[in-house]
Amino acid sequence: MNKRIPCIELKRSIAPWAGVMVLGAALAFLYLILGEGERSTTRWTAQWTSMALQIRGSLYFLWPLAVGLGALQGMRDHRSRMSELLASTPRPASHRAATLSAAMAIALASGFAAIVLVGGVQVLFNTEYTHLGWLPISLVGALSLVAGAVLGMGVGRALPSVFTPPALAVGILVFTTIMQMSLTKVDAATGISRTEPNLLSLLSPAAQPALDVLLTLSASVHVGQTIWLLGMAATGFALLAAGSLRNRLIALTPVLAGAVVALLVLPSDTRQVYVVDKIAAELVCEGPICVTKTHQARLNDLAGPGKDALRRMHSALKEQAPVSIREETNVWPDGSTPRWSREIALFGFDDPMIAAAKGKELSRALIANSLVPDCSPRGVEAVSVSAISAQSIAASWVLDESEPLSSDFTYFSKLQLDQVHRVWKEIKRLPQAEQRSRVSTMYLGAVACKGDPLAALDGGASR
Repeated sequence: MNKRIPCIELKRSIAPWAGVMVLGAALAFLYLILGEGERSTTRWTAQWTSMALQIRGSLYFLWPLAVGLGALQGMRDHRSRMSELLASTPRPASHRAATLSAAMAIALASGFAAIVLVGGVQVLFNTEYTHLGWLPISLVGALSLVAGAVLGMGVGRALPSVFTPPALAVGILVFTTIMQMSLTKVDAATGISRTEPNLLSLLSPAAQPALDVLLTLSASVHVGQTIWLLGMAATGFALLAAGSLRNRLIALTPVLAGAVVALLVLPSDTRQVYVVDKIAAELVCEGPICVTKTHQARLNDLAGPGKDALRRMHSALKEQAPVSIREETNVWPDGSTPRWSREIALFGFDDPMIAAAKGKELSRALIANSLVPDCSPRGVEAVSVSAISAQSIAASWVLDESEPLSSDFTYFSKLQLDQVHRVWKEIKRLPQAEQRSRVSTMYLGAVACKGDPLAALDGGASR
């Protein structure tokens, strides 16, 4: 009989529809809004941690939806005018509350699990790096839906008004919106906006979208959010079972205590919210060519062109050339200027030139990236015209091409193109030793992020 009650509750409640709505809304968001992110390494079907974080990002609107549906379910007894009848039965109110809560929990957790399953099946075909670091991120996400729905049911039963479900859903949506807005900060010195989590924003289960494939949420975030959500669920359950005003006021204790304890556990230092997954960042190498464990499946395609790029750069620049090419494992905060090494050329698979290239094209892209690395502040999606021009000229010079590739200058104006061709012809007229000197001077200035690389090729000082 006990097994039949939850099954009957599932049939006669809106719980199954809640699970279906969560699943449908999440998949619509992930496929229609996020899409595949082109070749981005942080797209939700590329890696396990990225998948978990992107799905958690959808809680921005799924969490208010779950709370609103829970409130609608909590008003069922009031709508059917059975409150007094049920109160007169010998069965404790806590038993009915447990049955109703279990039905919603099963439906919402199943819907969330289905979302993770859809993403997980695709991730299996896109990466060889398998781990369980994504599991806590997903479990907290499922718990947030369950806790939100149970809280909504409790509030719906305590305040049985037709306005309660929409008001509660909108209130939670406003809360998550404010939390999302609080993530954006503007650097007073540079004017660059950056995304930075804060202590209060961590009370929202909606995770910040994956910014780097090597980043994951810290253990203290998982623990703090779990405490807060368990307190929320306890308050919802207590409200659902409470029959008097006094008991309903007492029922608020768990959520308040959970919030206080969570704020003590959650990291106050923003650098401890998203941390580098050290195992994912471990290097896997084939000779001087290294990638992170996350992208070890790409090493075979990268090794040949990478070694060819190193050989050609050494032949052209001698002892000034880099001796190794490695995937970058440093995660720079938005607004910061990266630091590069002369001996070790760093790259990222999010670089569109490298992500789209294969064979000789990949070798050329690695040469260009190694000799003129991107010195733009992190978070700024722009590379200077000077850097693009210098990359193309330097790569063409190393490969002994007749002229820079026209495809490198798709969006250049005629004046900018004329400057590139003038610098190229000027370099090619010089003796070989002077050509090498100019490229070496440009390279040393570029890895130090000093001066104008195109001006250095033109004979100016790399300041």
